[in-house]
This record gives sequence, C-alpha cells and structure tokens, in this order.
Amino acid sequence: MKKFNLMATCAAGIEAVTANELKQMGYQVNVLNGMVLFSGTVADIIKTNLWLRTADRIKIIVGEFEAQTFDELFEGTKVLPWESLIPMDGEFPVAGRSKKSSLHSVPDVQAITKKAIATKLASFYHRRTRLPETEGLYPLEVRINKNHVLELLDTTGPSLFKRGYRIAKGEAPLKENMAAALILLTNWHPETMPFLDPMCGSGTIPIEAAMIARNVAPGIKRSFAFEEWDWISSDLVQEIRDEAVNVIKDEGELHIQASDVNGEMINHAKVNAQAMGLLHDIQFKQLAVQDFKTTSTDGVVVTNPPYGQRLGDQEAATKLYHDLGQVFRPLTTWSKYYLTSDLNFEKAYGQKATKRRKLYNGQIRTDYFQYWGIKA
Repeated sequence: MKKFNLMATCAAGIEAVTANELKQMGYQVNVLNGMVLFSGTVADIIKTNLWLRTADRIKIIVGEFEAQTFDELFEGTKVLPWESLIPMDGEFPVAGRSKKSSLHSVPDVQAITKKAIATKLASFYHRRTRLPETEGLYPLEVRINKNHVLELLDTTGPSLFKRGYRIAKGEAPLKENMAAALILLTNWHPETMPFLDPMCGSGTIPIEAAMIARNVAPGIKRSFAFEEWDWISSDLVQEIRDEAVNVIKDEGELHIQASDVNGEMINHAKVNAQAMGLLHDIQFKQLAVQDFKTTSTDGVVVTNPPYGQRLGDQEAATKLYHDLGQVFRPLTTWSKYYLTSDLNFEKAYGQKATKRRKLYNGQIRTDYFQYWGIKA
C-alpha cells in the first residue's frame, strides 16, 4: 500500500505530547517546531485524524524543493504528482505563508502555485478550458521558509480541536486539543485516581478527561476532509470508525469532578458532556473554589483559571489564585496543574511550582504551573 510523508501540526509547546501519542500508535516520528513528521498509508491518515487528541491537522507532504524565483516555484510545483491526489473536478484552494525568503509576497506565491497545479492537472486530464472545481475539497498549503518550499494537502478540514461536542460555549473557552494536552502532561491514572477541574467553565477539561479514561476517539463524532475524496475508500473509513467504537471502555466507575461558581456554566458543561455521551461519568456541581472540600487522596487537579485580562480585573484574578492556594496547598498528596498567562501566579498562590512549562493557548503565551503531590 502506498506510503505518504505526513505532518501532524500542533500548538507550540506540546510537540512532545503529540509525538508521544504517535509513538504509542506505533509510528516513528521526527519532532520540529509546531509539527511532528511521520509516514503512513491511507489507513494511517484515517486513524491519526480519528485518534490524535492534541494535534491540529494531519497534512500530506506532497513535495519539497528550493525556490528563489517564481519560475523555480512554478516548475518545482508542476512536477509534483498532483494528478494522483486531485481529480479533474476537485476544488483546490491554496493557502500560503512565507518567512525569510526571496519570494515574500504571499498572494503571488499562492497564485503561482495554483497556476502550476492547474497546468499539471489540465495536461493530465486533457482539458483546454478552465478546471471546473465543483466536486470535493482538497485544501492545499504552500509554505516557504528560507527559500525552502513545502507543499501540503490538508486531510483534516476544520481543525481537530473541533470534536463536535461543544454545543454550549462559555467565555474564552480552552480548545479541546489543548485541554487534552494539559491532561496528558499530568500523572493521572483514571482507574485509580480522582480528577478535578474546580473552574470547569463549559466543561472542556473534564470531558476530555472522561474521553481519555473511556478510550473514546476524539474524532468519533465528526467528519474529515478526506471523506470526500474518491481515492479513499468509504468502506475503509467505516471499518476504522467501527474499530474505534469497539474499543470504548464502558466498565468501571470514574471519579471525575467538575465545578464552577457559575451555575449557567455548569448547565452548559452538562449539555456538552451529554453530546459526547459522557454525562454519567462526570460529577458536575455549582461550587465556589473556596468551598471545595475532599477526603480523597492522590488526586489530580487540572484547571484553566481566568487570567487577569479575561476577567478585566487583575485584583480579582490575584485573589482567586490566593484562594486556590488556600484550598489546594494543604492537599499534599494531590498533584495540581494550573494554566495561566499571569507569570506572578506562584506569588499569589503562595508556593513555587515543581515545574513550569511554556505553552501557547491560541496566541496567548501561558505557563503551565505544576505542583506534584507526594503519594499517601
């Protein structure tokens, strides 16, 4: 079966998490900034789209070459095997980016790339008139970095963070794939350890936790760009989807708690959990952080507290961080993980983190403050 060079794109700072997911699925990987490279067949394109929790998209690397002139870009693009990927009537929009390169005009780069592909396809399909572009979407991207051209075909469509369960949204929600990454960076073992998000908002973190615990494929409720392509068998797609359904773990009780001071947000979170079929696995409760109490040990807290800029009130954020410290510092057997853009978090919380990790939540630079528990 034909093998493709593939790229899983991801947020800056979580490349190692995405790489680890791919390694656990059996792939050999090469980790770069914002991406993890691997190779695979059509079946692997389907599986990785369906199963990767922390990636943004899976892209086929159609080809790469050096180009300093538009002629070199045109000729380098034209020789690539577009006819094996795009049918005569396929729609192929071209996105572009250019960095530190001679060809710095992105609109011109996109136009030349599009023209070269259209020329190749017209020749292959014996078309004298313009290609119709009426059937199936084949989203292309040309990236130029230091005159090195990378031409990509996006197999995913809308980003993988769009799982399809977030019907009710809250203010400034955390993306699903970032929430999954936060959980995978912890020491949580779902079978034996309680899990808590005390500021759950619309429920993204606890829902992702329940999906991990139940082994629910994150892409199980959505469709992908490749499902419109005539060279990918719908029977194979269905077979891999059926396999994903068959490995869901239904047995055993989970100890996942999610609370928020805002009752309306708890209602939103319940709607979203229900959409994923996981409402019975999460205990939702309207509760202020200050009122949380537990007798459980060896638990894990993962939360994305409001940043000062999001609250519009730095003082309120600082007080909240102080309250978090008052409540969770005494829980020495619990491990606590907080994502915030406020670099003074430790001071307000009242304790230096065991470890800090720089992550990007969208365009916002954040730190993941980690406090590791001591086992009871």
